Amino acid sequence: MRVDARNQTCPKPVVMALGALPKLQKGESLEVIVNNEAAVHNLARLAQEKDCDLKTEANGDETILTLTPRGVITSDRSAQDEAADFCEIPDVNSSVIAIGKDHMGEGNDELGKILIEGLIYAFAHQAKVPKKMIFFNGGAYLTCKGSESLEDLKELEKRGTTILTCGTCLDYYKMRDQLAIGGVTNLYEIAQTFSSNPGVTLI
Repeated sequence: MRVDARNQTCPKPVVMALGALPKLQKGESLEVIVNNEAAVHNLARLAQEKDCDLKTEANGDETILTLTPRGVITSDRSAQDEAADFCEIPDVNSSVIAIGKDHMGEGNDELGKILIEGLIYAFAHQAKVPKKMIFFNGGAYLTCKGSESLEDLKELEKRGTTILTCGTCLDYYKMRDQLAIGGVTNLYEIAQTFSSNPGVTLI
């Protein structure tokens, strides 16, 4: 079995490997193709902890890791949860991102929604993630049920980003019970964050 995890940042390659290993038949091997050093290191840790023979083959900037289990691999946790055991959390930078609407820019709102979703995806998949993301006013919709950005926000939270939504805004829009990611903050805490982080990016 082969898993192509090129251009995927951790923990994704490990999640993909953990999802594939239990599907192997006795004597079968799993090949995982990656092209970043962190993934090679984390997959090697996985192989050791899961009692797999490991063979690595470098080819330019790509590496093929072949994992051959010595026994049956099972787990009572999801691959996503278990991946945290093998992945070092990437560095979190010092930036604070404040998002005040559910779209990006002015002009066409439909385009703006596509842009904000793409921007949050980009934040979640860069080498260093923001220290904190604050959602207020219309931006509160992005952290609530039905948001197309929830999976990317969960990825950001897992990698170390603090996700906060303005409680006043949630109450105004009657969405407090719809919050699906992160915690609730208030204007006093937001003011403190802005005051102590002069480089806040407002969107």
